[in-house]
Order: sequence, then structure tokens, then C-alpha cells
Amino acid sequence: MSSSLHTSSLTSLPLLARGKVRDNYAVGDDRILMVASDRISAFDVIMGEPIPGKGELLTQMALFWFDKLGHICPNHLTGDAPESVVSAAEIPQVQGRSMLVKRLKPIPVEAVVRGYLAGSGWKEYQQGQSVCGVPLPAGLRNADKLPEPIFTPAAKAAAGEHDENISYQQVVDVVGADMAAQIRDISIAIYRTAAEFAATKGIIIADTKFEFGLDEKGALVLMDEVLTPDSSRYWPAETYAKSVAEGINPPSYDKQYLRDWLEAVRINGKPWDKTPPAPRLPDEVVKKTADKYREALTRLTA
Repeated sequence: MSSSLHTSSLTSLPLLARGKVRDNYAVGDDRILMVASDRISAFDVIMGEPIPGKGELLTQMALFWFDKLGHICPNHLTGDAPESVVSAAEIPQVQGRSMLVKRLKPIPVEAVVRGYLAGSGWKEYQQGQSVCGVPLPAGLRNADKLPEPIFTPAAKAAAGEHDENISYQQVVDVVGADMAAQIRDISIAIYRTAAEFAATKGIIIADTKFEFGLDEKGALVLMDEVLTPDSSRYWPAETYAKSVAEGINPPSYDKQYLRDWLEAVRINGKPWDKTPPAPRLPDEVVKKTADKYREALTRLTA
């Protein structure tokens, strides 16, 4: 892994936007250079310390899945080398952690697919035995597998705010019935294919979210990242049954370790209020978080 990169600083290309993890630069009017930094956020707050190698791990995992899922839906990769569009001095900032992608018209819907009941889905189920308007059987427990994967979309929130679960009808209202059905069906097909493959590697993909855009012909294209631990809930299969029996969330290959530490930390004797600035992360928390991401990639691609 190269040295850590908390924030890229390319001057050869115009900066379009900085997200929680990615810095996006314009390459002409038809392409975008997406640079995955080593930033990590929790509770919608970006931590001050980077997680070494995280951006490279996320990029490798996204490229792995884009390659494996290309037969289901086209993606935004151009096939061009990211290093080809920056100056020689800037190559170390992009090498191994970047994707050169087509510029698309983003669809303002998070395409969430759940195969298991967890997170906000579990909270919603407890209130009304449904998730995003999808009725579910009675008696399900936290982290239980659902009878079938379900499409539970969310509205993309402004920076710093939480995405909001919405109904399928709300997606229809935004993009039309035909496009809504296409997004739903492709999302579920991608999830099924990925979940079946991950199961052969001892990993459960509990849920995930996809982002789509439209190309110049109006065709649906998979974009952003795909099936990384930042956008998906990965659980080790070997501890799953014990966790469900105990009524707890299975340990996940993502930033759950970081979230748990932040929930427990005390600042001047008080819990962190989940607003900036974030508490300083000890070296042990940084290392263990990096180890979780690395193990997920290693298991998937072994």
C-alpha cells in the first residue's frame, strides 16, 4: 500500500466535489476522475485520521465487482488509465486508488437491497412489520435472513445528512414506472449474484446500496462504487448463527468497529455528541479498522 492520502490535491484537473471518501475531478466534459481517499466517516462526520490503504482497498473491491457483474448491467468505467489524465507529479495521488469514469446523469435514488433484517430495516420492522412499505412475515429477529431479497430505496440526502427510506411508489414518482422497475429488478439481480458468490467465500452480504445514472442515450448505468464495505454490510458466515441466537448484530467487515469505539469514547467525561470535530482516533482503532477492510478483500478474492 502507498502512503496514506486523507485529501487529494490535484491541480491539473478542476475539482468537482469532495464526498466523504471520494474526490471527483472533471476530465473534459464527458469523464470524471474519482479518487478514493483514505478518509473514513462515522455518523456522517469525517474523522481527522485516515485509514491507511482504505482507498486502494475500496477501489480494488469495486473493480473486482464491476468485472464480475458486467453481464447484468453496464457500468461507468471507461477502461482508460487514471494516471493518463494527471501530471507526472500527481500520479502517486491517483495510482491504485482511482477510477476514470463516464460522466452520467445521476438518478437521485439510492437503490438499496436487503437480504437480511438489520440496521434501519430492523428498526422499521419493529414498528410496523414492514420495511419501506414492503410487508414482512411476523416473528423475524434482528439479523434474520428474509424469505427473498427486497428492494428498499432511499432518497439521497444533502451532504452531512442521513439518506431517508422511501417507498417504491416514491421512486416511480421520481423516475417513472418503467425506469423504477428496471432499477429494482437490476438491483435485486446484482445482489443475488454477488451474495451467491460471496457465500462461497464464507461471507454474507446482508444488504447493499447501488447508484445508477443515465448515459447520453438514456440507458441505465451502474456508477459510483459497488459492493464495498462502505456501501454494504458484510458478515462472516462462521459467526452468523451464534450472533442471531444471541440477538446481536454479527461482527461486520466495515466501520462497525470504529462506530462501537466512538459510541464508547468519553470526552471530558461525556459521550461524543456525534458532531464535528470527531475525537482523535488511537493508533489501535486505525489499525483494527484497516484490518477489517483488508480481510474482506482478501477473503473475497482469495
